Amino acid sequence: MGVSITFLGGADTVTGSKYLVRHGKHCMLVDCGLFQGYKQLRLRNWNPLPVAPDQIDAVVLTHAHLDHSGYLPLLANEGFSGKVHTTKGTQLLCRILLPDSGYLQEEDAAFANRHGTSKHSPALPLYTRQDAVKCQSLIKAHPFGQTFEPIPGWRVSFTQAGHILGAASVLLELAGRRILFSGDLGRPDDSVMNPPDAPPAADTVLIESTYGDRQHPAENLEAELAVALKRLAARGGVAVVPVFAVGRAQALLHAIANLKERHEIPHGLPVFLDSPMAVHTTQLFEELHGDAHRLNTREVKALTRCATMVNSTDESKALAGRHGPMVILSASGMATGGRVLHHLEHHVGNHKNMVILTGFQAPGTRGATLASGAKTLRLHGRDLPVHAEVVQLQSASAHADANQLLAWLRSMPKAPDQVYVVHGDLAASDALRARIQRDLGWRAMVPEHGSTWPC
Repeated sequence: MGVSITFLGGADTVTGSKYLVRHGKHCMLVDCGLFQGYKQLRLRNWNPLPVAPDQIDAVVLTHAHLDHSGYLPLLANEGFSGKVHTTKGTQLLCRILLPDSGYLQEEDAAFANRHGTSKHSPALPLYTRQDAVKCQSLIKAHPFGQTFEPIPGWRVSFTQAGHILGAASVLLELAGRRILFSGDLGRPDDSVMNPPDAPPAADTVLIESTYGDRQHPAENLEAELAVALKRLAARGGVAVVPVFAVGRAQALLHAIANLKERHEIPHGLPVFLDSPMAVHTTQLFEELHGDAHRLNTREVKALTRCATMVNSTDESKALAGRHGPMVILSASGMATGGRVLHHLEHHVGNHKNMVILTGFQAPGTRGATLASGAKTLRLHGRDLPVHAEVVQLQSASAHADANQLLAWLRSMPKAPDQVYVVHGDLAASDALRARIQRDLGWRAMVPEHGSTWPC
């Protein structure tokens, strides 16, 4: 029997990445992500997998973002007891992200039960914080470039993908085939993360396509941010900045520190990082040095000096009593949950204020609603008027754009037999598929959710 892949997530959508590789009697899951965004996608998180969790021999994660790792506590809760193989950076980030995810789901369920906003009685979390803590014992870290066998005879190695701390592309060598999973690829010119490594030779490639139908603008993040923050400071408003706690929060802090140092924004403009997860991740930049990121010791220290780190709930609530100008960076990056919702609730109705969107906003999220120019935003069961200025930074993405994805593929030592275009909205995935076929002359397709294809 040959090697096959079943696309259990990250197929014709940009979320929920899960790729089940089968050969003989064994199977391995590459990525174990949560579906986010539209409700019909989120409902998939509650559906049983087509394979029993206790029949999965191993899991390999490309990185720690929840759309790649967030299903792991549920998988373990339902019977998976094998090892989860990651890089060191991903292991450390999972200790931060997964318990926070469980806590937020408990909070959402509790809110629904208090206010009767769920058709289920009682509403239950997908998993709890304790579930997420418990599954950490399954995670085993490996260095980049070192080959290991998660299943006897299945050889796996990690190469740098950029994007966030610990992010990796995964090469699987099995039954005479070489299968390459790009993971989420970072930008070669990212201000914080190192560029992705050149890809190794492979017979089959799974390539992400988050930005498969567009190019990043020539303007850089600092230039865009300076224009917005100067305008905000001049009118004395409050900027609420939904940020991904891992990656974008640190990139924004780095940009703000540089702008203040060059006096391109007022040095006294108060900045708050209101996300314990983002605070802890920022501290990891000191722990993971060397080739884990681009920042030197001085730049890492500047991350924490340019903003007030907010940890406790009381400190977070106290921000509501402060007047502008000020900048509040808070998770989550697409405004799907977390403390940022309370800041939006408090500030989105004032025309002096600003909401700054800093990365890709998946369809169905509040971030996408704001980006679309909607006049109202649904928060905590109410439709609130949006009078604040909404600014979407075009240069803040941590993903490679279409040209950069093609350049990464083009640098492969030889053409693969097959490319599967994954982890993108259907329009973005199909646009990248067409360019791969036209510009590279390679076989490429966009697999459907739930489909199985040979490797």
